[in-house]
Amino acid sequence: MDRIRAHIVVSGIVQGVFFRANTRSKAQMIEVTGWVRNRPDGTVEVIAEGERERIQRFIDWCHKGPSGASVSKVDVRWEEYSGEFQGFEVRY
Repeated sequence: MDRIRAHIVVSGIVQGVFFRANTRSKAQMIEVTGWVRNRPDGTVEVIAEGERERIQRFIDWCHKGPSGASVSKVDVRWEEYSGEFQGFEVRY
């Protein structure tokens, strides 16, 4: 299994639209681990780990987000897989 880690920053109208809660639900559904949080600059930051194909599906979802979101940009930085997460959580 090819496991990878993605550091994702999502820009646009992504706060106040249940982006974090929906991100957690999507991650749990496709079995991706990590966390999501709002940043002071109005973006949403995500660390996601899992099988390459699952991470790609997750990133594809981040380009759309939940129904109230308007995503303008998704930056992805690939990092070394750590296996440190047991599930997927919303951080504050």
